[in-house]
Amino acid sequence: MAVDALVIVAAGDAVDPAFGQQIASLVGDATASGDLLWKKGKSLYVHRPAGVAAKRLVVAVAADASAKAFKAAVAAGFSALKTSGAGTVAVAASGIAPLGDAHAEAAVLALADAAYLYRHSKPSAPPAWQPSSLTIVCAKGEARAVQQGLDRGDAIAAGVIFAREAANRPANLCTPSWLAQQARKLGKTHRFAVEVLDRKDCEKLGMGAFLAVARGSDEPPRFIVARYDGAAAGQPPVVLVGKGITFDTGGISIKPAGEMDEMKFDMGGAASVLGALLAVATLKPRINLVCIVPACENMPSGRAVKPGDVVTSLSGQTIEILNTDAEGRLILCDALTYAERFKPQVVVDVATLTGACVIALGHHHSGLFSADETIVAQMQAASLAALDPCWRMPLDDEYDDALKSNFADMGNVGGRPGGAITAAMFLRRYTKHYPWAHLDIAGTAWRGGAAKGATGRPVGLLTHFVLSRAARR
Repeated sequence: MAVDALVIVAAGDAVDPAFGQQIASLVGDATASGDLLWKKGKSLYVHRPAGVAAKRLVVAVAADASAKAFKAAVAAGFSALKTSGAGTVAVAASGIAPLGDAHAEAAVLALADAAYLYRHSKPSAPPAWQPSSLTIVCAKGEARAVQQGLDRGDAIAAGVIFAREAANRPANLCTPSWLAQQARKLGKTHRFAVEVLDRKDCEKLGMGAFLAVARGSDEPPRFIVARYDGAAAGQPPVVLVGKGITFDTGGISIKPAGEMDEMKFDMGGAASVLGALLAVATLKPRINLVCIVPACENMPSGRAVKPGDVVTSLSGQTIEILNTDAEGRLILCDALTYAERFKPQVVVDVATLTGACVIALGHHHSGLFSADETIVAQMQAASLAALDPCWRMPLDDEYDDALKSNFADMGNVGGRPGGAITAAMFLRRYTKHYPWAHLDIAGTAWRGGAAKGATGRPVGLLTHFVLSRAARR
Protein backbone atom coordinates (compact mmCIF):
# COMPACT_ATOMS: atom_id res chain seq x y z
CA MET A 1 0.00 0.00 0.00
CA ALA A 2 1.43 3.38 -1.06
CA VAL A 3 1.18 5.21 2.26
CA ASP A 4 3.82 6.87 4.40
CA ALA A 5 3.29 4.32 7.18
CA LEU A 6 1.63 0.93 7.51
CA VAL A 7 0.76 -0.26 11.02
CA ILE A 8 0.00 -3.98 11.29
CA VAL A 9 -1.80 -4.92 14.50
CA ALA A 10 -1.11 -8.58 15.11
CA ALA A 11 -2.80 -10.91 17.57
CA GLY A 12 -0.99 -14.21 17.97
CA ASP A 13 2.67 -15.02 17.40
CA ALA A 14 3.14 -14.29 13.70
CA VAL A 15 1.94 -12.03 10.90
CA ASP A 16 -0.59 -13.48 8.47
CA PRO A 17 1.15 -14.77 5.29
CA ALA A 18 -1.41 -12.77 3.29
CA PHE A 19 0.74 -9.68 3.94
CA GLY A 20 3.35 -11.10 1.57
CA GLN A 21 6.67 -12.86 1.68
CA GLN A 22 8.71 -9.68 2.25
CA ILE A 23 6.85 -8.72 5.45
CA ALA A 24 6.71 -12.33 6.66
CA SER A 25 10.48 -12.71 6.24
CA LEU A 26 11.21 -9.36 7.85
CA VAL A 27 9.03 -10.12 10.87
CA GLY A 28 10.41 -13.65 11.12
CA ASP A 29 13.99 -12.35 11.20
CA ALA A 30 13.11 -9.71 13.80
CA THR A 31 11.46 -12.35 15.96
CA ALA A 32 14.41 -14.72 15.67
CA SER A 33 16.88 -11.98 16.62
CA GLY A 34 14.81 -10.85 19.59
CA ASP A 35 13.93 -7.47 18.10
CA LEU A 36 10.22 -8.30 18.23
CA LEU A 37 8.67 -10.02 21.23
CA TRP A 38 5.16 -11.39 20.82
CA LYS A 39 3.81 -9.83 23.97
CA LYS A 40 1.16 -7.14 24.28
CA GLY A 41 2.56 -3.63 24.08
CA LYS A 42 5.61 -4.69 22.06
CA SER A 43 6.25 -3.29 18.58
CA LEU A 44 8.75 -3.26 15.73
CA TYR A 45 9.58 -0.23 13.58
CA VAL A 46 11.26 -0.61 10.17
CA HIS A 47 12.22 2.36 8.00
CA ARG A 48 11.92 1.85 4.23
CA PRO A 49 11.41 -1.92 4.39
CA ALA A 50 12.61 -3.68 1.25
CA GLY A 51 9.82 -4.83 -1.05
CA VAL A 52 7.11 -2.93 0.86
CA ALA A 53 5.28 0.02 -0.72
CA ALA A 54 4.90 1.86 2.58
CA LYS A 55 7.90 3.98 3.59
CA ARG A 56 7.55 2.92 7.22
CA LEU A 57 6.34 -0.32 8.70
CA VAL A 58 5.24 -0.86 12.29
CA VAL A 59 4.17 -4.22 13.68
CA ALA A 60 2.32 -3.84 17.00
CA VAL A 61 1.36 -6.85 19.10
CA ALA A 62 -2.20 -7.04 20.47
CA ALA A 63 -3.14 -9.09 23.53
CA ASP A 64 -6.20 -10.49 21.76
CA ALA A 65 -8.73 -9.65 19.06
CA SER A 66 -10.86 -7.28 21.18
CA ALA A 67 -11.33 -3.60 20.36
CA LYS A 68 -9.65 -2.72 23.66
CA ALA A 69 -6.52 -4.70 22.81
CA PHE A 70 -6.63 -3.37 19.24
CA LYS A 71 -6.69 0.22 20.50
CA ALA A 72 -3.73 -0.38 22.83
CA ALA A 73 -1.70 -1.93 20.01
CA VAL A 74 -2.61 0.85 17.57
CA ALA A 75 -1.55 3.40 20.19
CA ALA A 76 1.82 1.63 20.54
CA GLY A 77 2.22 1.69 16.78
CA PHE A 78 1.40 5.38 16.54
CA SER A 79 3.83 6.10 19.36
CA ALA A 80 6.60 4.80 17.12
CA LEU A 81 5.49 7.25 14.41
CA LYS A 82 5.05 10.42 16.49
CA THR A 83 8.54 11.70 15.70
CA SER A 84 8.33 10.67 12.04
CA GLY A 85 7.24 12.59 8.98
CA ALA A 86 4.46 10.15 8.14
CA GLY A 87 1.55 12.07 6.65
CA THR A 88 -0.63 9.17 5.49
CA VAL A 89 -1.18 6.14 7.70
CA ALA A 90 -2.87 2.81 7.15
CA VAL A 91 -3.80 0.28 9.82
CA ALA A 92 -4.23 -3.40 9.02
CA ALA A 93 -5.03 -6.36 11.24
CA SER A 94 -3.51 -9.82 11.47
CA GLY A 95 -5.25 -12.54 13.45
CA ILE A 96 -8.21 -10.25 14.18
CA ALA A 97 -11.41 -11.10 12.34
CA PRO A 98 -13.90 -9.84 11.68
CA LEU A 99 -12.74 -6.25 11.86
CA GLY A 100 -15.70 -4.22 13.09
CA ASP A 101 -16.92 -0.74 13.85
CA ALA A 102 -15.49 -0.88 17.38
CA HIS A 103 -11.99 -1.58 16.02
CA ALA A 104 -12.23 1.32 13.56
CA GLU A 105 -13.49 3.72 16.23
CA ALA A 106 -10.67 2.62 18.52
CA ALA A 107 -8.07 3.32 15.82
CA VAL A 108 -9.38 6.84 15.22
CA LEU A 109 -9.37 7.64 18.94
CA ALA A 110 -5.85 6.24 19.33
CA LEU A 111 -4.66 8.47 16.49
CA ALA A 112 -6.39 11.54 17.95
CA ASP A 113 -4.70 10.89 21.30
CA ALA A 114 -1.28 10.36 19.73
CA ALA A 115 -1.55 13.52 17.65
CA TYR A 116 -2.92 15.80 20.38
CA LEU A 117 -0.61 18.48 21.74
CA TYR A 118 -1.71 21.51 23.76
CA ARG A 119 -0.25 24.66 22.21
CA HIS A 120 -2.62 27.53 22.95
CA SER A 121 -0.57 29.19 25.71
CA LYS A 122 2.72 27.45 24.87
CA PRO A 123 4.10 28.79 21.58
CA SER A 124 7.41 27.05 22.29
CA ALA A 125 5.74 23.62 21.99
CA PRO A 126 7.16 21.52 19.15
CA PRO A 127 4.98 20.90 16.10
CA ALA A 128 2.47 18.13 16.69
CA TRP A 129 2.38 15.00 14.54
CA GLN A 130 -0.72 15.48 12.39
CA PRO A 131 -1.29 12.80 9.71
CA SER A 132 -3.55 13.95 6.89
CA SER A 133 -5.35 10.63 6.53
CA LEU A 134 -6.02 7.33 8.26
CA THR A 135 -6.99 4.23 6.27
CA ILE A 136 -8.28 1.02 7.79
CA VAL A 137 -7.47 -2.02 5.63
CA CYS A 138 -10.37 -4.47 5.78
CA ALA A 139 -12.23 -7.13 3.84
CA LYS A 140 -15.01 -6.06 1.51
CA GLY A 141 -17.64 -7.51 3.80
CA GLU A 142 -16.28 -5.48 6.73
CA ALA A 143 -16.23 -2.13 4.91
CA ARG A 144 -19.65 -0.86 5.97
CA ALA A 145 -19.11 -1.53 9.68
CA VAL A 146 -15.59 -0.11 9.53
CA GLN A 147 -16.84 3.08 7.87
CA GLN A 148 -19.48 3.47 10.59
CA GLY A 149 -16.77 3.11 13.21
CA LEU A 150 -14.57 5.66 11.46
CA ASP A 151 -17.41 8.18 11.34
CA ARG A 152 -18.34 7.65 14.98
CA GLY A 153 -14.72 7.72 16.07
CA ASP A 154 -14.12 10.94 14.15
CA ALA A 155 -17.06 12.65 15.88
CA ILE A 156 -16.08 11.42 19.34
CA ALA A 157 -12.45 12.39 18.75
CA ALA A 158 -13.56 15.94 17.90
CA GLY A 159 -15.55 16.04 21.15
CA VAL A 160 -12.61 14.69 23.16
CA ILE A 161 -10.24 17.26 21.66
CA PHE A 162 -12.70 20.06 22.41
CA ALA A 163 -12.95 18.88 26.02
CA ARG A 164 -9.17 18.59 26.40
CA GLU A 165 -8.54 22.01 24.88
CA ALA A 166 -11.10 23.66 27.16
CA ALA A 167 -9.91 21.94 30.34
CA ASN A 168 -6.21 22.45 29.59
CA ARG A 169 -6.59 26.21 29.25
CA PRO A 170 -5.47 28.13 32.33
CA ALA A 171 -8.26 29.56 34.45
CA ASN A 172 -7.39 33.16 33.50
CA LEU A 173 -8.27 32.19 29.91
CA CYS A 174 -10.99 29.61 30.48
CA THR A 175 -13.50 31.68 32.44
CA PRO A 176 -17.26 31.11 32.74
CA SER A 177 -17.77 33.76 30.04
CA TRP A 178 -15.26 32.01 27.75
CA LEU A 179 -17.06 28.68 28.23
CA ALA A 180 -20.32 30.36 27.27
CA GLN A 181 -18.68 31.81 24.15
CA GLN A 182 -17.43 28.36 23.14
CA ALA A 183 -20.90 26.89 23.58
CA ARG A 184 -22.33 29.62 21.37
CA LYS A 185 -19.68 28.95 18.71
CA LEU A 186 -20.52 25.25 18.73
CA GLY A 187 -24.20 26.09 18.41
CA LYS A 188 -23.61 28.39 15.46
CA THR A 189 -21.42 25.86 13.65
CA HIS A 190 -23.61 22.82 14.30
CA ARG A 191 -26.98 24.57 14.30
CA PHE A 192 -28.27 23.97 17.78
CA ALA A 193 -29.76 26.50 20.18
CA VAL A 194 -27.72 27.97 23.05
CA GLU A 195 -29.05 30.16 25.86
CA VAL A 196 -26.80 31.76 28.47
CA LEU A 197 -28.26 33.03 31.74
CA ASP A 198 -26.34 35.73 33.64
CA ARG A 199 -26.37 36.53 37.34
CA LYS A 200 -29.59 38.55 37.21
CA ASP A 201 -31.38 35.79 35.32
CA CYS A 202 -30.29 33.25 37.94
CA GLU A 203 -31.36 35.56 40.77
CA LYS A 204 -34.84 35.88 39.25
CA LEU A 205 -35.14 32.11 39.05
CA GLY A 206 -33.96 31.67 42.65
CA MET A 207 -30.73 29.73 42.11
CA GLY A 208 -29.46 30.43 45.60
CA ALA A 209 -27.04 27.49 45.77
CA PHE A 210 -25.34 28.22 42.43
CA LEU A 211 -25.06 31.93 43.16
CA ALA A 212 -23.68 31.29 46.66
CA VAL A 213 -20.63 29.61 45.11
CA ALA A 214 -20.20 32.41 42.56
CA ARG A 215 -20.35 35.19 45.18
CA GLY A 216 -16.65 35.24 46.04
CA SER A 217 -15.36 35.78 42.50
CA ASP A 218 -15.05 38.85 40.31
CA GLU A 219 -15.73 36.63 37.29
CA PRO A 220 -19.47 36.71 36.52
CA PRO A 221 -21.26 33.34 36.57
CA ARG A 222 -22.81 31.86 33.46
CA PHE A 223 -25.57 29.25 33.32
CA ILE A 224 -25.36 27.63 29.87
CA VAL A 225 -28.23 25.70 28.28
CA ALA A 226 -27.68 24.11 24.84
CA ARG A 227 -30.30 22.14 22.90
CA TYR A 228 -29.81 19.71 20.04
CA ASP A 229 -33.20 18.82 18.54
CA GLY A 230 -32.81 15.70 16.42
CA ALA A 231 -36.25 14.21 17.07
CA ALA A 232 -39.87 15.36 17.26
CA ALA A 233 -40.53 18.33 19.51
CA GLY A 234 -42.65 16.23 21.87
CA GLN A 235 -40.03 13.58 22.49
CA PRO A 236 -38.53 13.90 26.00
CA PRO A 237 -34.83 14.77 25.82
CA VAL A 238 -31.78 13.23 27.38
CA VAL A 239 -30.27 15.88 29.66
CA LEU A 240 -26.56 16.07 30.46
CA VAL A 241 -25.42 18.35 33.28
CA GLY A 242 -21.74 19.27 33.60
CA LYS A 243 -20.00 20.87 36.58
CA GLY A 244 -18.32 24.05 35.35
CA ILE A 245 -16.10 25.33 38.16
CA THR A 246 -13.43 27.02 36.04
CA PHE A 247 -11.18 27.35 39.09
CA ASP A 248 -11.64 25.95 42.57
CA THR A 249 -9.64 27.41 45.44
CA GLY A 250 -11.96 25.76 47.93
CA GLY A 251 -13.34 29.17 48.88
CA ILE A 252 -13.08 30.07 52.57
CA SER A 253 -12.36 26.37 53.24
CA ILE A 254 -9.27 26.92 51.14
CA LYS A 255 -7.31 24.05 49.64
CA PRO A 256 -3.61 23.37 50.32
CA ALA A 257 -1.30 25.14 47.87
CA GLY A 258 0.27 21.95 46.53
CA GLU A 259 -1.24 20.96 43.16
CA MET A 260 -3.91 23.65 43.44
CA ASP A 261 -3.03 24.60 39.85
CA GLU A 262 -4.82 21.41 38.80
CA MET A 263 -8.10 22.92 39.97
CA LYS A 264 -8.41 24.53 36.54
CA PHE A 265 -9.56 21.00 35.58
CA ASP A 266 -12.58 21.32 37.89
CA MET A 267 -14.68 22.18 34.86
CA GLY A 268 -13.92 18.77 33.32
CA GLY A 269 -17.59 17.80 33.62
CA ALA A 270 -18.65 20.88 31.68
CA ALA A 271 -15.98 20.27 29.06
CA SER A 272 -17.03 16.64 28.57
CA VAL A 273 -20.72 17.48 28.34
CA LEU A 274 -20.07 20.07 25.65
CA GLY A 275 -17.69 17.67 23.90
CA ALA A 276 -20.38 14.98 23.87
CA LEU A 277 -22.85 17.54 22.49
CA LEU A 278 -20.39 18.29 19.67
CA ALA A 279 -20.06 14.58 18.87
CA VAL A 280 -23.83 14.02 18.91
CA ALA A 281 -24.53 17.10 16.78
CA THR A 282 -21.99 15.81 14.25
CA LEU A 283 -23.53 12.33 14.06
CA LYS A 284 -27.10 13.69 14.02
CA PRO A 285 -29.01 10.84 15.73
CA ARG A 286 -32.78 11.06 16.07
CA ILE A 287 -32.91 12.19 19.66
CA ASN A 288 -33.32 15.40 21.60
CA LEU A 289 -30.42 16.37 23.83
CA VAL A 290 -30.14 19.20 26.36
CA CYS A 291 -26.82 20.11 27.94
CA ILE A 292 -26.74 22.28 31.07
CA VAL A 293 -23.52 23.84 32.38
CA PRO A 294 -23.53 25.94 35.55
CA ALA A 295 -20.21 27.80 35.31
CA CYS A 296 -18.46 29.95 37.90
CA GLU A 297 -15.32 30.24 40.01
CA ASN A 298 -15.04 29.27 43.69
CA MET A 299 -12.92 32.01 45.27
CA PRO A 300 -12.37 33.45 48.78
CA SER A 301 -13.17 37.12 49.30
CA GLY A 302 -15.12 39.42 51.58
CA ARG A 303 -18.25 38.49 49.63
CA ALA A 304 -17.65 34.73 49.65
CA VAL A 305 -20.04 32.31 51.30
CA LYS A 306 -18.85 31.17 54.75
CA PRO A 307 -18.96 27.82 56.56
CA GLY A 308 -22.22 27.71 58.46
CA ASP A 309 -24.13 29.93 56.01
CA VAL A 310 -27.56 28.68 54.94
CA VAL A 311 -28.77 29.15 51.36
CA THR A 312 -32.00 28.32 49.57
CA SER A 313 -31.68 26.24 46.42
CA LEU A 314 -33.85 26.55 43.31
CA SER A 315 -35.88 23.58 44.59
CA GLY A 316 -36.78 25.52 47.76
CA GLN A 317 -34.74 23.19 49.97
CA THR A 318 -32.27 24.89 52.30
CA ILE A 319 -28.61 23.91 52.62
CA GLU A 320 -26.18 24.54 55.46
CA ILE A 321 -22.79 25.04 53.80
CA LEU A 322 -20.49 23.28 56.22
CA ASN A 323 -17.55 23.23 53.80
CA THR A 324 -17.20 25.73 50.96
CA ASP A 325 -14.90 23.29 49.13
CA ALA A 326 -17.90 21.04 48.56
CA GLU A 327 -19.14 23.55 46.01
CA GLY A 328 -19.71 21.32 42.99
CA ARG A 329 -22.84 19.76 44.45
CA LEU A 330 -24.18 23.26 45.18
CA ILE A 331 -24.05 24.40 41.57
CA LEU A 332 -25.25 21.02 40.33
CA CYS A 333 -28.31 20.86 42.58
CA ASP A 334 -29.77 24.00 41.01
CA ALA A 335 -28.95 22.69 37.53
CA LEU A 336 -30.65 19.37 38.33
CA THR A 337 -33.75 21.24 39.49
CA TYR A 338 -33.66 23.41 36.36
CA ALA A 339 -33.59 20.21 34.26
CA GLU A 340 -37.13 19.34 35.43
CA ARG A 341 -38.61 21.91 33.04
CA PHE A 342 -37.55 19.79 30.06
CA LYS A 343 -39.51 16.73 31.29
CA PRO A 344 -36.47 14.57 30.54
CA GLN A 345 -36.40 10.86 29.79
CA VAL A 346 -33.15 10.70 31.79
CA VAL A 347 -30.63 13.09 33.37
CA VAL A 348 -26.93 12.35 33.75
CA ASP A 349 -24.72 14.75 35.68
CA VAL A 350 -20.94 14.69 35.23
CA ALA A 351 -18.56 16.22 37.74
CA THR A 352 -15.05 16.21 39.10
CA LEU A 353 -16.86 16.01 42.39
CA THR A 354 -14.85 14.30 45.13
CA GLY A 355 -11.33 13.32 46.03
CA ALA A 356 -12.96 10.41 47.83
CA CYS A 357 -13.84 8.86 44.46
CA VAL A 358 -10.17 8.97 43.48
CA ILE A 359 -9.28 7.13 46.69
CA ALA A 360 -11.98 4.53 45.98
CA LEU A 361 -11.39 3.91 42.28
CA GLY A 362 -8.08 5.45 41.32
CA HIS A 363 -7.65 6.88 37.84
CA HIS A 364 -9.08 4.14 35.61
CA HIS A 365 -12.81 3.96 36.35
CA SER A 366 -15.21 6.87 36.73
CA GLY A 367 -17.67 6.42 39.59
CA LEU A 368 -21.24 5.63 38.50
CA PHE A 369 -24.14 6.28 40.88
CA SER A 370 -27.77 5.50 40.12
CA ALA A 371 -30.68 3.67 41.71
CA ASP A 372 -32.22 2.94 38.30
CA GLU A 373 -31.14 -0.53 37.16
CA THR A 374 -32.00 0.15 33.52
CA ILE A 375 -29.91 3.32 33.42
CA VAL A 376 -27.03 1.57 35.18
CA ALA A 377 -27.06 -1.23 32.59
CA GLN A 378 -27.14 1.26 29.72
CA MET A 379 -24.35 3.38 31.18
CA GLN A 380 -22.15 0.34 31.80
CA ALA A 381 -22.79 -0.95 28.27
CA ALA A 382 -21.90 2.48 26.87
CA SER A 383 -18.71 2.58 28.91
CA LEU A 384 -17.65 -0.81 27.53
CA ALA A 385 -18.47 0.18 23.95
CA ALA A 386 -16.56 3.45 24.33
CA LEU A 387 -13.57 1.86 26.15
CA ASP A 388 -14.26 4.56 28.75
CA PRO A 389 -14.84 2.50 31.90
CA CYS A 390 -17.03 3.31 34.88
CA TRP A 391 -17.80 1.38 38.06
CA ARG A 392 -21.08 1.33 39.95
CA MET A 393 -21.02 2.68 43.50
CA PRO A 394 -23.73 2.21 46.21
CA LEU A 395 -26.59 4.56 47.01
CA ASP A 396 -28.11 2.87 50.06
CA ASP A 397 -30.52 5.03 52.04
CA GLU A 398 -28.38 4.70 55.18
CA TYR A 399 -25.76 7.00 53.67
CA ASP A 400 -28.30 9.82 53.58
CA ASP A 401 -28.24 10.21 57.37
CA ALA A 402 -24.81 11.85 57.15
CA LEU A 403 -26.37 14.92 55.52
CA LYS A 404 -28.62 15.84 58.45
CA SER A 405 -28.39 19.42 59.71
CA ASN A 406 -29.77 21.19 62.79
CA PHE A 407 -30.09 24.46 60.88
CA ALA A 408 -31.24 23.58 57.35
CA ASP A 409 -32.93 20.84 55.35
CA MET A 410 -29.49 19.31 54.78
CA GLY A 411 -25.79 19.92 55.13
CA ASN A 412 -23.61 19.99 52.05
CA VAL A 413 -21.11 17.44 53.40
CA GLY A 414 -21.36 14.29 55.46
CA GLY A 415 -17.87 13.67 56.78
CA ARG A 416 -14.91 11.76 55.35
CA PRO A 417 -16.26 8.18 55.34
CA GLY A 418 -17.92 7.38 52.01
CA GLY A 419 -17.45 10.94 50.80
CA ALA A 420 -18.17 10.18 47.14
CA ILE A 421 -21.35 8.36 48.14
CA THR A 422 -22.70 11.08 50.44
CA ALA A 423 -22.00 13.65 47.69
CA ALA A 424 -24.11 11.56 45.31
CA MET A 425 -26.81 11.22 47.99
CA PHE A 426 -26.91 15.01 48.21
CA LEU A 427 -27.50 15.27 44.46
CA ARG A 428 -30.10 12.51 44.56
CA ARG A 429 -32.33 14.72 46.71
CA TYR A 430 -32.82 16.96 43.66
CA THR A 431 -33.68 14.22 41.15
CA LYS A 432 -37.00 12.82 42.34
CA HIS A 433 -38.91 13.66 39.16
CA TYR A 434 -36.89 11.76 36.54
CA PRO A 435 -34.47 8.82 36.08
CA TRP A 436 -30.98 9.95 37.03
CA ALA A 437 -27.33 8.91 37.05
CA HIS A 438 -24.24 10.66 38.39
CA LEU A 439 -20.67 10.24 37.11
CA ASP A 440 -17.86 11.28 39.44
CA ILE A 441 -14.86 11.83 37.15
CA ALA A 442 -12.45 13.33 39.69
CA GLY A 443 -10.01 10.49 39.01
CA THR A 444 -10.40 10.29 35.23
CA ALA A 445 -10.84 13.83 33.86
CA TRP A 446 -7.13 14.64 33.94
CA ARG A 447 -3.69 13.19 34.52
CA GLY A 448 -1.08 14.60 36.87
CA GLY A 449 2.69 14.36 36.92
CA ALA A 450 4.88 14.61 33.83
CA ALA A 451 1.92 13.84 31.55
CA LYS A 452 -0.28 16.48 33.23
CA GLY A 453 -3.30 17.37 31.15
CA ALA A 454 -6.98 16.76 30.49
CA THR A 455 -8.09 13.37 29.15
CA GLY A 456 -11.40 14.38 27.57
CA ARG A 457 -13.20 11.65 29.48
CA PRO A 458 -16.04 10.72 29.58
CA VAL A 459 -16.97 12.16 26.17
CA GLY A 460 -16.92 8.66 24.65
CA LEU A 461 -19.12 7.14 27.35
CA LEU A 462 -21.65 9.98 27.15
CA THR A 463 -21.80 9.88 23.36
CA HIS A 464 -22.35 6.13 23.26
CA PHE A 465 -25.01 6.45 25.95
CA VAL A 466 -26.93 9.09 23.98
CA LEU A 467 -26.61 7.08 20.75
CA SER A 468 -27.89 3.97 22.53
CA ARG A 469 -30.94 5.87 23.75
CA ALA A 470 -31.60 7.07 20.18
CA ALA A 471 -31.33 3.52 18.83
CA ARG A 472 -33.76 2.18 21.42
CA ARG A 473 -36.38 4.77 20.52
